[in-house]
Amino acid sequence: MDFELKSLSLAQADKLATDALVVLVPDTPALSSEAASALLELTQGVLKQGDLEQGVAKALMCYRPAGVKATRVVLVRAGDGSPSSVRKALLSATALVKTAGLKKMVVFLGLLESETAAIRSVMLACADATYVYTATKPTAKARTLTKVTIGVMDVAAAKGEFNMGQAALSGVEFAKEWANRPGNHATPTMLADAARQLGRKPGIKTEVLGLKEVKALGMGAFMAVAQGSAEPLRFIVMHYTGAAKTSAPVVLVGKGVTFDTGGISIKPAGEMDEMKYDMGGAASVLGTFAALAELKPAINVVGIIPSCENMPDGLAIKPGDVVTSMSGQTIEILNTDAEGRLILCDALTYAARFKPRCVIDIATLTGACVVALGAVRSGLFSANDDLADALAAAGERSQDLCWRMPLDDEYSEGLKSNFADMGNVAGRAGGAITAAKFLQKFTGTLNWAHLDNAGTAWKSGAAKGATGRPVPLLLQFLADQASQTAAAPRKSVSKRKPGTSVAVKATRKSAAR
Repeated sequence: MDFELKSLSLAQADKLATDALVVLVPDTPALSSEAASALLELTQGVLKQGDLEQGVAKALMCYRPAGVKATRVVLVRAGDGSPSSVRKALLSATALVKTAGLKKMVVFLGLLESETAAIRSVMLACADATYVYTATKPTAKARTLTKVTIGVMDVAAAKGEFNMGQAALSGVEFAKEWANRPGNHATPTMLADAARQLGRKPGIKTEVLGLKEVKALGMGAFMAVAQGSAEPLRFIVMHYTGAAKTSAPVVLVGKGVTFDTGGISIKPAGEMDEMKYDMGGAASVLGTFAALAELKPAINVVGIIPSCENMPDGLAIKPGDVVTSMSGQTIEILNTDAEGRLILCDALTYAARFKPRCVIDIATLTGACVVALGAVRSGLFSANDDLADALAAAGERSQDLCWRMPLDDEYSEGLKSNFADMGNVAGRAGGAITAAKFLQKFTGTLNWAHLDNAGTAWKSGAAKGATGRPVPLLLQFLADQASQTAAAPRKSVSKRKPGTSVAVKATRKSAAR
């Protein structure tokens, strides 16, 4: 989908020949400052007569109104004009017109108090409303909407948000594409090929490790999960270099279980098909790298994806088995369906070799997080307040929301084992937290955060499909980090203690083990 940013007034919009013209109408539209136009008269008349129902996303479509070249004009309520309200408004407006062979659309933002803040929401909502998965469905009709023009009063002020929107859109759609693919069309090998594809973009390099290399590294927990599948494991390492080589990177670790049966602790048959989405964390890392290639922020990023299937064949790990992780810590496998944390723990140990400024893992890790937060917010876990605050702020700004959860030491009690350094589960109570506490045991002095996107990575029911989350959050966080690093005076950075801010020099105590 092609987006264009254009300087536009209502009077100029009168003359645009397009399939649909969407005018966002906030609670207090700035109509008096507009020059006379047919659209202005239409909007004023509709509001005066009360024909546009009150409430965010309420819309009225007019077919070929007098004095306007657009085939259809949609007036849609945008409430307070916030990014959240704008997103709802665009989803509603696009739904009204997309069934009519929509190819070109113009969205006018000039009536909003802050048109710049709305741009990213407009772009992502338009793309989301018209997205069609076609990779394994040849009968599906691909989206017909090919071009969206966003009309604003001040193009120069809006350009930065427009660029962020373009990058986020690329990342979200790349993540959706791979998360939506069935397990037999998104194996670990295929996921590695997707990473190699991204590695051909400027600034990105990709390395893929196989069983031989993983075994040499001592990743016993990762190998244990993979051993029950005929599909070979892949350990994917991606590098985006946007800053000096001496600048410590942000490391993103994505869970890449391309299909999860639960292993010997097999899942119920109902909705097991949705376990193709268990690589939602990996998809978000791939999507973030696709977005980085577009935005090109001045920051270094490493992406790590441990990828395998979790299957129940004769070689599969059994409840009660004990495995040795890359860190040297032993783990009693009490439930083979708690496999994500097993592949992530070795990846977190591996991440330390990059001496990162921070490490963020993303995983569709627990059903408990879905129970706690539903599909609205991803779970956020971190012992570092600065890192947690930065991620939460990035989520708010990108409208890719998360919620900080506790990490009290008492939650680790249930992970104790009589036969290993720890068990891999700690019972049902507080399951999302105890899973995070398990991962924390492998972070050492790393400045670490965990995002559990089990409730936000995909939708079920009639709207079943991947969401691409939390790509917008991660991209915003990385852009913020790049800006903070560029703005920070060198003297102030050198005097700060490691770990006090995610934008300062990372601790050097987290060397690889």
